[in-house]
Amino acid sequence: MNTANFLSIPASMFPDQEILVSGPARFTYGQMQERVRRLANALRARGVGRGSSVAVLATNSNHYLECYYATASAGATFVPLNYRAKTNELAYMIGRAEPRVLFFAERYRELLDRLSPELPKDMERIGFEAGSPSIEDLVAAGSPEGEDAEVEEGDTSVLMYTSGTTSLPKGVMLTFGHFTTYVVGTVEMADGEPRGVQLLCVPLYHIAGATNIMTSVWAGRKLVLLPQFEAGEWIDAVAREGVTHAFVVPTMLKQILDHPSFSREKMASLQNVSYGGAPMPFPVIRRALEAFPASCGFVNAFGQTETTSTLTVLGPEDHRLSGDPAADEAVLRRLHSIGRPLPDVEVEVRDDAGRSLPPGEVGEIMVRTARIMKGYAGSVEGGAQLEPDGFLHTRDLGYLDEDGYVFLVGRKDDMIIRGGENIAPAEVEATIQSHPAVDEVAVFGLPSVEWGQVVAAAVVLRPGVGATADEIVEHCRTRLSSFKKPEVVRIVPELPRNPLGKILRKDLRDSFAGG
Repeated sequence: MNTANFLSIPASMFPDQEILVSGPARFTYGQMQERVRRLANALRARGVGRGSSVAVLATNSNHYLECYYATASAGATFVPLNYRAKTNELAYMIGRAEPRVLFFAERYRELLDRLSPELPKDMERIGFEAGSPSIEDLVAAGSPEGEDAEVEEGDTSVLMYTSGTTSLPKGVMLTFGHFTTYVVGTVEMADGEPRGVQLLCVPLYHIAGATNIMTSVWAGRKLVLLPQFEAGEWIDAVAREGVTHAFVVPTMLKQILDHPSFSREKMASLQNVSYGGAPMPFPVIRRALEAFPASCGFVNAFGQTETTSTLTVLGPEDHRLSGDPAADEAVLRRLHSIGRPLPDVEVEVRDDAGRSLPPGEVGEIMVRTARIMKGYAGSVEGGAQLEPDGFLHTRDLGYLDEDGYVFLVGRKDDMIIRGGENIAPAEVEATIQSHPAVDEVAVFGLPSVEWGQVVAAAVVLRPGVGATADEIVEHCRTRLSSFKKPEVVRIVPELPRNPLGKILRKDLRDSFAGG
């Protein structure tokens, strides 16, 4: 199935249904489909089709969605570029993808001009805003007639570059078949009846953004786009548009809760808030459960780019406190988990020898699903590994409990080995996080001549609350085994993160090692 059908099929049935809100612009299925069809035909006239690609460098907008669906309609590969990437990373991504057409927002024109000598010579640059040519020129010139291209299930629909926190980004090849399996297996097709309102603020170069624009349009859930996340704007959009569904990363949820305009009344329309992209600090989700309306359910959706989004889900019932001490104790324990696998996902925990481990034992989380990527574009090092039995190495360490819930303890590369003892950063972080003065914390290993590595912690304090590094260490001494106690603690103003909220531990290690 061509993923352009996620738009063209419901548009043919319910052309007058409003489906997209982007700033002041509002579009029905029919209006959006006509613009996509015209753009797709204009791209075909430029030689775009199977075997070629189209890239976008911009923040979220209706133009961004039009580019994706038009590219899919033409049967080509879509390349959403990380606008926060370093200059050399951006040049690398564009150079490897070799797009025939690159759409861009005006704010990135100067950057592209500087990169021009390193970019493909035959690539055409087309602006979102006024220019020559602009996307509106293409829409005006293209014919509104035609059909979505025939594609193979194994054709690459999206070439999505990973964040590249420790190396150059890796281009993950996700096929039309992967997205069809995920979307059709996750939501039902639109039936003309209201399916709610989805607020999307995560960037569309992230897998959660890409799958949201597919599931929402296919399901008939009106999609409200914010160009980028800003807590006040997010809160206003929920209240103004009657948003029922939203996806956030943990840092976004914390900023929403901290914002002075946040109120339970403004969140009244929300039915479901999904979160993922990075581990959720327990104090943040516990606070959210108390602050949001009781009618709003929370969902922890854990996945990877390499698996076409979600693998495990911790659903609303797993977040709901009933007042029964015994039942609530189980709920609070499971809030530290990432839930249970979706029906089309198998999860095993294996040791370094590849042996499957029983519940409660920590090892690498392995997954098997029909949605595992086609592979990485080009030859890359340090990428995900696929075993002969079809299980993918996630590089995440964790364990299963007796009921099949998955608990993370950290990334395999982040495991600290001190004097031969393995220390999971997540355990130390949870202990430090329990100190009443601590707002955020990141734990990592530092080189040590004597021990190999020692435990280090970067700590952000709550506003208006004081604590010393020695007090943090003492707090850990009474709660952790002696070898797990942090030996280096620094109070810092903030933690370095990538755009999706993942802590950049390499940056912290470099900073601490440099004094």
